[in-house]
Amino acid sequence: MLLDKDIREPLFDFLEEQYGKTRILEEKQIGKSRADVVMITPEALYGIEIKSDADTYTRLSRQIKDYNNYYDYNYVVVGSSHAMHIEEHVPEWWGIITVDEVEVKPDFYMVRKPLENPKVELKKQLSLLWRPELVHMQELNEMPKYKAESKLFVIEKILLKIPEDRIKLQLCEELFQRDYDTIAEIINQYRMENGQKPRRRKKRRKRKTIC
Repeated sequence: MLLDKDIREPLFDFLEEQYGKTRILEEKQIGKSRADVVMITPEALYGIEIKSDADTYTRLSRQIKDYNNYYDYNYVVVGSSHAMHIEEHVPEWWGIITVDEVEVKPDFYMVRKPLENPKVELKKQLSLLWRPELVHMQELNEMPKYKAESKLFVIEKILLKIPEDRIKLQLCEELFQRDYDTIAEIINQYRMENGQKPRRRKKRRKRKTIC
């Protein structure tokens, strides 16, 4: 029986074969759920939920709502025990990948590729960025800095002043370029420059970039 931990690394290699240049982020909080995997391409964000043979559908309906808010495309990756019925549990625009154990290794099969998610909210996608990343987008588009304003205020101004297609490309690029080794220092520098207390650095799981 394949478990989540057995699936992840081989899955990333499979996705690289399908999409080429990607960046993978793991365990991303979205609303009330946590996305197992976020795949970034130069043009779009993909949410990927893994349901191994050891998992159930108990939380899936809640997860689907949150994934639909944040990602341009969504996949569910399921073990063989779920393969026959997974289409009944996810929207028709979600992609489905099945995984079987073949010679003690995961073997992936693309049942269907995802269609563009009709429920994604660009505002929620922008909320995935940290304030220094939003500041960089403001600079690229020659916008005021709005230093005294909230993150939500800045996001609303970006949505108002920048065309959506440009926002999406710049959003993906910011996530591509995010450096988890230095971002804590960048955020603290920003906070200190704006009269806020620095945050303590938290340990994070290693992220994988595939180029």
